Parts: sequence; C-alpha cells; structure tokens
Amino acid sequence: MEHHRHFLLVTFPAQGQINPSLQFAKRLISTGVRVTFANTVSAQRRMSNTSSVPHGLTFAPFSDGYDDGLKPNVDNIEHFMSEFQRRGSETLTDLVLDQSNKASPITCIVYTPLLTWAADVARKLHLPSALLFIQPATVFDVYYYYFNGYSDLIANRSDPSSSIDLPGLLPLTCRDLPSFFLPSNTYAFALKGFKEQLEALEKETKPQVLVNTFDALEPQGLKAVQKLNLVAIGPLIPSAYLDGKDPSDKSFGADLFKGSKDYIEWLNSKPNSSVVYVSFGSIAELPKRQMEAIANGLLQSRRPFLWVIRRPENEAESEENKILDRLEELNEEGLIVPWCSQVEVLSHASMGCFVTHCGWNSTLESLVTGVPVVAFPQWTDQPTNAKLIQDVWKTGIRVRANEEDEGIVESEELVRCLEMVMEGESAEEMRKNAKHWKDLATEAAKDGGSSDKNLRAFVDEMERERECYRIVCNE
Repeated sequence: MEHHRHFLLVTFPAQGQINPSLQFAKRLISTGVRVTFANTVSAQRRMSNTSSVPHGLTFAPFSDGYDDGLKPNVDNIEHFMSEFQRRGSETLTDLVLDQSNKASPITCIVYTPLLTWAADVARKLHLPSALLFIQPATVFDVYYYYFNGYSDLIANRSDPSSSIDLPGLLPLTCRDLPSFFLPSNTYAFALKGFKEQLEALEKETKPQVLVNTFDALEPQGLKAVQKLNLVAIGPLIPSAYLDGKDPSDKSFGADLFKGSKDYIEWLNSKPNSSVVYVSFGSIAELPKRQMEAIANGLLQSRRPFLWVIRRPENEAESEENKILDRLEELNEEGLIVPWCSQVEVLSHASMGCFVTHCGWNSTLESLVTGVPVVAFPQWTDQPTNAKLIQDVWKTGIRVRANEEDEGIVESEELVRCLEMVMEGESAEEMRKNAKHWKDLATEAAKDGGSSDKNLRAFVDEMERERECYRIVCNE
C-alpha cells in the first residue's frame, strides 16, 4: 500500500492515552496513511506485542527526562510537563525536518490532550494539525463552556445539588462535573492545560477535534459547540472485539503489568452472566478503608468475582502493607489478579457486570461488549461518564458515597448496586440497553459506518489543508 500521506501522532505517556492512540493509528493505516508514533522512552518500554506492529506504523521514542516513568507522589509534575514540552517540541521539529526531503514527508500532526505545544510545532512548520480527544465529547464541551462565559455557573455552586444547565447538554450537578473543577482539585496544571488547548484551537482556520466516541452515542455533545468541528472517530477499541476485521488485534498496546492468563480458565468455569468484574484502572489508588468496604461488599453479595488489584512495582507483601484483611475468604469466593486483558474479560460469556472507575476507555469497552456496570467514579472525567452511563445510556447504576465518612462507598451500598445490575427487571433493562449500544458501536466502526466515514473525510480534509499550506508557502 502506498503511503503518500504521513501523519505524526504524539501522545501523553499514560496508558489511558496510549492505547486509544494506537488504535487510532491502526485506523489511519487502514485508510492508506503512514503513521509515525512519537512517545516517550518510558511509554515505549510498556508497549506489548510490538512484534505485531502493522505495516505502515513506526515508533519514534524520545526521552522526556523521566525514562523510568513519572512517579506522581515523588516527582514534580510542573517540572515534568515543562521538560516534556521542551524535549517533545525539539523531537517533533527534528522528525518533521528530517522527513521533509524524503519520499514520505510528514503531512499532518495529531496530538492528545495537554500537548498544545505539538500544535505550535505544526503551525511553525506549516503543517495542519488536529487534537485527538480521548474523553467523551460531553466532557470537552464542559471544559469549553467553562472558559467561554460559564465559569461562575460551573465552579461557584452554593448548592451542590442545584442544576448546571449548559447549552446543548443534559443538566448536571457538581457531582457530575470533572474533578478538576472542584475546590479539592490539586492538579492546577490540568485546567491551565485545557485553557491553552482551547486557545490553540482558536488560532486554527479550521480547528479539528477528533473524539473517541461515535455519532449515535453523543449526538448532542458532538454538536453543542458550534465554533469547533467535533468529529466522532471511535470507539477506539481493538478490532477483534468490535468489527472483527482484524481478529489478531487483541492486545496490541501498553500494559503496566503482564502475566499469565489463568483467569480465563477460571472464567470458563463460571456460569454465563454470573461474574462481577472489578477494576479501577491503572492510576487510581483507593484508600485501604475503601478497599476493605469493596471486599466486604463482594463477600456479602455471594457472587463470583474477578478483581484486578495493582500493587506498586517492587513492593513486597508484608503484614503491614497487606492489600486486604480477609484475603483468604476472598480467594475462596473469587479471583484477585494484578493484571488482565480487560476487553477479553469483558467479552467473556461469564461476565455479569463491571464495577468500574468509569475511565473513558473502560466505559467504551463496557458499551462495546454489552456489559452493564456499577459506576464507581474517582476523578477527572469519570463523574461525568458515570452520569452518562446511568441517566443517558442507562447501562448501569452509580454508587452513592457516604459524604459524612470521607466519601467512602460502604459495603451495603455496593451490594445494593450489584443487586440492581444483576437481578430483576432493572438488570434486564440495563442488559438490553447495553446490547443496544453494542450494536450501534459495531455499526459505527464497520466499513461505511459513521466513524469510518468521518475518519476518511478527516484524512481528505487534512490533505486539502496541506495543499493550501504548500500554495501559501510557495512550495
């Protein structure tokens, strides 16, 4: 296949951004685009199955000064972001210039959130660029409105339960907002980064925002902001679990932990729709009290469960840092693992429900596999995703925390939610809704589906913009 279009794709070095970006790269390649994937040395080391890299994809790892990975509780995040920008800008510039006189020069730069400097590099080098937004369109809209006339409405709420009405969106409350808007937010760089992102988009003649969603899933969110073109190109899920075009595309991505797949044999031994799968992603660290409450809830529910608990690397088990007090009982009722192939697990016939932090990748995976959820959001976009799950897509129930007890979700609350998702008329309705969204996701991703058409139109538009740059620059 001739790759006369060559996209440079740069991502933030976090698993939640790398995996959908890799799937996006594979989609681009299927349209005839060559892709160079620029990420950090630490991210590259976490890549799995790089031996199965598709033709047309090359990697360009660079050092951000944190080659062993960023340690959130140790390293200075401001310094990391500064170094990432400085070194990343240099790398991208060198890559583009190095390719400019070769057979396949770079024709477009695509970047994920918090990497506004990538758009600056593209503009400086007279290349079109686009943001790949790896959260839902609704969340993008909330950030947009915050920086465009609605900051007081969003941030200054005397009554936490009062409605926040934003144009084109469903009513929200403080409980439904991304955590970066809350007074308790300690990540000042995040809102600053989104503000810079929007300012960079405003400098573009035809700003393009690619969103990891699909038209039928967020019709309002994709159209809410009239000044920007939000293009649905998702769900960015491995083909083997979505459209089936590439059965080998099962685990090509970044994994923080790798291990055996004994859990598949365990799942094979369980009845259909019986297992509770529990996972809170690769970043969230729940306090010990919350972990114990979850453990007690799982034991009280008396259902088989598969629980992913990621321990810090190189941390040895001791009586003081034992992950759970009732570990023997838990191991009798269920299975605790440090890692699993999540989409593979969710696709298993034994899956009954998914207790999830509602990260966007996990949310999409639950929709694509048709698995109802118990929404247990922690931070960033997850509260908004939980709102959509419960009140818009109606594929799950959201837990209610005990605000008088440090926001802990009690074991009784988890049991209540599990019963609603696993038993009775409510469970039947959620499973029916989950199947509905699964079918629509498959339809969007297939050849000629809405996301496939949107992606091909975007690639053509970037080619036209590139030609305009060439004319203006007298190339």
